[in-house]
Amino acid sequence: MDQIIIPRQELSDWGTAWLGTVNATNGKTKSASAFDRQQSVNFASFIDMEVGKALAKFLGGINVVTPHPYALLPPEPDCVEVGPARIIGGIRPQNFDVAYRPDGPRIVFDSKSLNDQKSIGKNWQNMVNDLGTEAATVHTRFPYAIVAFMVVLPKPAVAKKQEADLVRTLERLGNRKDVLDQAHLAEALSLILWDPQTGDVCPDSPPQNSSLRLENFSRALAPHYIDRYKGLPPHE
Repeated sequence: MDQIIIPRQELSDWGTAWLGTVNATNGKTKSASAFDRQQSVNFASFIDMEVGKALAKFLGGINVVTPHPYALLPPEPDCVEVGPARIIGGIRPQNFDVAYRPDGPRIVFDSKSLNDQKSIGKNWQNMVNDLGTEAATVHTRFPYAIVAFMVVLPKPAVAKKQEADLVRTLERLGNRKDVLDQAHLAEALSLILWDPQTGDVCPDSPPQNSSLRLENFSRALAPHYIDRYKGLPPHE
């Protein structure tokens, strides 16, 4: 599976919106160093598409399509869905940003973002709880499914202690190696800290030896899929 490349220009454009006091999407003025509500909802959609395209190529050059948000089956028999794909898990129904579900969920992916200093300080632990619950709701019904996440945060809004705590916590959470491992763990998980001034993904955080680095995302996900589904339909 190709390494996920996050377009620098996209991040730079979002960084311009995040940095300045500009007209928000609702016509009001928003604060600097933050997104407005609608921007927060839309921010990571381009990252979802990059993940979807890489998965589609890895799975044999299949189509990337938009799902119906309430449909329980994909619109085509063999496709990658980018958009709200609904999975009925063992705990609750959950919409994922990307899904491959030719016969039920085989791969599901969600991007998560908190977009200002106050929100990160107040809500990052709740976000971690959400990640664990999303993984568990899938794995309790579909233990062979691969659950993957990316957590995307603006670097200036992350305090040094929070960053260290996030790295330690997410490394533990993204450590599911086997179908018998605990359901709340994810098979692939990356932490992306980005610079709004330049649009660059920070090169030195997480640390070089961390499983959370972006270049390790595809390296973690692809072997799990091959191990669990190699030679099975539709890959015969």
